[in-house]
Amino acid sequence: MADIDLIPQKNVPARIGQPELVGELTTLNLGPTHPATHGIFQNILQMDGETIVSGEQTIGYIHRAFEKIAERRPFYQITTLTDRMNYCSSPINNFGWLMTVEKLLGVEVPKRAQYIRVIMMELARISDHLICNGILGVDSGAYSGFLYLMQKREEIYEIYEEVCGARLTTNMGRLGGMERDLSNEAIRKLREFIKTFPPVLREFENLFNRNRIFMDRTINVGPITAERALSYGFTGPNLRAAGVDYDVRVMNPYSSYEDFEFSIPVGQSGDTYDRFMVRGEEMWQSFGIVQQALENLPEGPYYADAPEYYLPPKKEVYRNMEALIYHFKIVMGEIDAPVGEVYHAVEGGNGELGFYLISDGGRTPYRLHFRRPSFIYYQAYPEMCKGGTLSDAILIMSSLNVIAGELDA
Repeated sequence: MADIDLIPQKNVPARIGQPELVGELTTLNLGPTHPATHGIFQNILQMDGETIVSGEQTIGYIHRAFEKIAERRPFYQITTLTDRMNYCSSPINNFGWLMTVEKLLGVEVPKRAQYIRVIMMELARISDHLICNGILGVDSGAYSGFLYLMQKREEIYEIYEEVCGARLTTNMGRLGGMERDLSNEAIRKLREFIKTFPPVLREFENLFNRNRIFMDRTINVGPITAERALSYGFTGPNLRAAGVDYDVRVMNPYSSYEDFEFSIPVGQSGDTYDRFMVRGEEMWQSFGIVQQALENLPEGPYYADAPEYYLPPKKEVYRNMEALIYHFKIVMGEIDAPVGEVYHAVEGGNGELGFYLISDGGRTPYRLHFRRPSFIYYQAYPEMCKGGTLSDAILIMSSLNVIAGELDA
């Protein structure tokens, strides 16, 4: 249950552009410790019965000062901070940051490493959308679909574990490429996932896509026009659901995305149902990219020839003095970066995830800013809820996929 402050408010003054309300309103605190908010943030709603009159969102409950911490850390140590933003798709955060630093350093990543990164990023996108659409079903009262999808998310996490040893906060990749190549076991698990994923996703779609109860709960709930979405700075599935076909992978390709064939799903009304359907189709597109990348995986090295930035293999450190020196300098953060100012963006699970980096030639960033998509589109939440019911507010939040870790950096 939501926390409710039963404070009657009579003759509430009109806000700009709103008629004066005469009667009793109720202040409802939706969060910050409430399962429907999916994280630590609060929405203070003014309710006229079940109808939402206005709302105000509050963040800051898990503010961790990532940007300031990063200004005191060597570049490669910042990767572990990016994990904790959108923790539902950590590898995308990791690789987005690494590509930003590689852009500053002028490091060219080998083709094989780029393809491996694409595989991991698209698996992360699938995992992110599985969570969002599965929980949207739970919030509408349907639990079975969530159980089906979580089985496949577990398989994705097992692939992560085989590649890097971690599951949720992956710290995947290294400056210049990958920490290790795809093992035979990782490739076997990938092929098994490719074989078993489509039937499960089709079964999930059969449960929801034309379900009359689900459609009634989501169609025309929380709509936003393309114009309003753009004015708020929407990107990703929430923007594409409003009919704008903007995708960073197509507009500004990175990591060899230009080599792959895929479509950009778009909606029309930008409502909860469109957001659900766009994410569903994006899972199919990401699945196709993973297939293409695995089938056409190039031969060659999985890391760049950049010994001053890429940690040498441990066996080389044990027997090669030069490798030992580089290992020491990298781990101790004793290698200066060139002076520069760069911005690099990737298509995150929730939209354009960007990193704005200023280097003054030192061993740590002079200034660093994360463009967190959840922080940007969450600003529209009160507007999207206005006039709806409390049950609508839960589904709107779920369909936006607001991740608390991306609100406070």
